[in-house]
Amino acid sequence: MTRAPRQIGIPRIAPLSRLPAFFALDGKRAVVGGGSVAATWKAELLSAAGARVEVFAAELSDDMLALAAAPPNGGVVIQRRNWSATDFTRAAIAVADCPNDEAAAQFAAAARRAGVPVNVIDRPAFCDFSFGAIVNRSPLVIGISTEGAAPVFGQAIRAKIEAIVPQAFVRWAAAALAWRPRLRALALSFRARRTFWEQFTARAMAAPDRMPDEGELDGLLAGAPHEGGSVTLVGAGPGDPELLTLRAVRALQSADVILFDDLVSTDILDFARREAKKMLVGKTGHAPSCRQGDINTLMISLAKSGRAVVRLKGGDPMIFGRADEEIAACRAARIPIDVVPGITTAQGVAGRLQVSLTRRGDARRVQYITGHGRGGELPADIDWPSLADPTATTVIYMPSKTLPHLVEAALKAGLNPETPAIAVTSATRAGERVVAATIADLPARLAGEQPSGPAVVMIGRVFDHLQSGAEELAPAIHRAIPLAK
Repeated sequence: MTRAPRQIGIPRIAPLSRLPAFFALDGKRAVVGGGSVAATWKAELLSAAGARVEVFAAELSDDMLALAAAPPNGGVVIQRRNWSATDFTRAAIAVADCPNDEAAAQFAAAARRAGVPVNVIDRPAFCDFSFGAIVNRSPLVIGISTEGAAPVFGQAIRAKIEAIVPQAFVRWAAAALAWRPRLRALALSFRARRTFWEQFTARAMAAPDRMPDEGELDGLLAGAPHEGGSVTLVGAGPGDPELLTLRAVRALQSADVILFDDLVSTDILDFARREAKKMLVGKTGHAPSCRQGDINTLMISLAKSGRAVVRLKGGDPMIFGRADEEIAACRAARIPIDVVPGITTAQGVAGRLQVSLTRRGDARRVQYITGHGRGGELPADIDWPSLADPTATTVIYMPSKTLPHLVEAALKAGLNPETPAIAVTSATRAGERVVAATIADLPARLAGEQPSGPAVVMIGRVFDHLQSGAEELAPAIHRAIPLAK
């Protein structure tokens, strides 16, 4: 049974409690009502953004007077009187600290009549916008909003971001701002521009404390990328999006087209560039699947048209992912190809269950085999004596349909029927399910449980402790994971 590749629609953005936006205030007029400490902080923010701030207040705090004497950027002018409706003319923004709702309503109404967006401090009912917490690496500026529900939480997040965003990023952000006009004048293609900025970002991340200079720009331009397309095979891991590698995320964010399998978690696609075309080219055993030849043809055609193609595969593309065929097709077509490894399912399961697959004294090696041959049947060339080796940990991929026959043959080859085994479906995902039994009993257990989702079976003495029940699992394992004895 075959099916054709099909494009998946771009998912709509989830609802936003606030629209994040940044006002360009340099040289524009800002109105501030009130002279309190709270009003001073907002006036300082407006001045820092380059606004010409006018403060209207009959009473002024010492902080406000000090700010007017030494503003951070745009000037701060004090008007020692209360505001009037005419004060909002030609203002770009208005902020006030009001003593009560009545005063807040009057200020907000006057600003809106003049067409000026308004914020009344700590009175969200009268606000057109909010400030939020700010991380300042200007021209890199990060704003954080919690819709006013948890300001302390927002401040904690700000502190976290402050700790991981180097202060020296100011230099790199300033360089980006200065270089952009020169880059635009070169009339590079979208792909070339994006690659330039990816390389720029990689250098900034690698050496944030180094001062970028004109030589940096020349070096990046000298290594400008070719204009042709390319293919990148990317491992999506077993399902949990947090197991993606940084290289995988970068590849997804630079892709023009993503060809992905059924086994790829939809959460992974959220890391992709929103404008990227996403096409399902799933291959599923015993179900309608896209033919490998059709996938290769589509992949090559897209790359030849100049697209950056990501071939996204569950787990690791080099482990039973038919990567060799796709690599060969790209090489034959002279298409540049790269491979980004992923965490394979066995590693994901071992991490979740906190089981070492090579536990000293119990396992000398780990072997991966497939339970699914070219025609969907049990492969005829399995090394059965190796499965019977008591010092091996065996991982069986794609075992769902052939497991009873595989176990029967392995037992005949000498595999101890009491060998511990587990079957894991939807590994590392929210619906993960673990079934533990002896290898002789596992096929019947699975038939009774009938778990759904992609499965992997693992055999070996390293799993012996899992057969005594869920209470024996490591504390880090989520208790919602069912475990059958």
